[in-house]
Amino acid sequence: MKVGVFLPIGNNGWLISENAPQYMPSFELNREITQRAEHYGLDFALSMIKLRGFGGKTEFWDHNLESFTLMAGLAAVTSKIKLYATAASLVMPPAIVARMASTIDSISGGRFGVNLVTGWQKPEYSQMGMWPGDQFFGTRYAYLSEYIQVMRELWTEGRSNLKGDYFTMDDCRLSPRPGKPVEVICAGASDAGMAFSAQYADHNFCFGKGVNTPTAFAPAAQRLIDATRVTGRQVSTYVLMMVIADETDELARAKWERYKDGVDHEAVQWLGEQAAVDKRSGSDTNVRQMSDPTSAVNINMGTLVGSYANVARMLDEVATVPGTEGVLLTFDDFVEGVTQFGERIQPLMSSRSSVASPVTSLAA
Repeated sequence: MKVGVFLPIGNNGWLISENAPQYMPSFELNREITQRAEHYGLDFALSMIKLRGFGGKTEFWDHNLESFTLMAGLAAVTSKIKLYATAASLVMPPAIVARMASTIDSISGGRFGVNLVTGWQKPEYSQMGMWPGDQFFGTRYAYLSEYIQVMRELWTEGRSNLKGDYFTMDDCRLSPRPGKPVEVICAGASDAGMAFSAQYADHNFCFGKGVNTPTAFAPAAQRLIDATRVTGRQVSTYVLMMVIADETDELARAKWERYKDGVDHEAVQWLGEQAAVDKRSGSDTNVRQMSDPTSAVNINMGTLVGSYANVARMLDEVATVPGTEGVLLTFDDFVEGVTQFGERIQPLMSSRSSVASPVTSLAA
């Protein structure tokens, strides 16, 4: 099973809590995390894009780096790990994203991919006067379908003349082109999102569910399998999980309870309000899940809490779900968490038995 790290491009990572580590994003922090991930044999690092945060006492995600420029910098200081940047498709024209991807492909020596998002948090775009109207909730995957077609034509043929409802290319050109196919990731959870991923993406991300229920995402993975039967393409699932580990289950659980006790209610309320704007039936369930109050302290992602041995066991369970190629990990403390994963968890995982342990240790 492949393992990646979801880089903390926004302040405080993925814990909306006054009791969690409080920090600002920086290139230095993300470089250290990515280089440690590479040292321990992790397969990829991915950075999101967030243009407006949730506020609250912790100013959650009010402070963010930009994804493509960050990953270009990281491409220059790594040599093996794959890197994915996220394109905010509403504000980044596909021909420009295709050219930026080709540039970072050159910097990285072919280790670059793109994560495409349609945009669900209206204030991110309305603050710039770039929200196309709430009807976009119903058309965003039609928009994204044309978007990716433009990029793929430019990457493979060096030109695009696509004439669509959203984009009109007039002998649009790209050179130099990437040296190898640029992989594309999406996180579609609605029927339309799954259909898009089955038709155009190489991988689809889904949220894990619950605490210490590592295979609860299996229905989402199966839905993708069903969707690819229609398109005849191979598209794999990557599941998003947070790891909170320590020497014993009790110590790990104590950290988790402390984070929950410090939840930033104001920021969580903002998140819930934004996730509820799209009122259509069948809207993206990843977004709906974000506003579920059961464990909103970490945006309700699947959470593995326990000893190093038990987290390793649960991650091996993730690997047993049909259609699952990998897991994207977040941590309460990223530098310490990646180190713990590399030195204490990964060596116990049967699904990672082919990954050689590094000769040297990197103390957190």
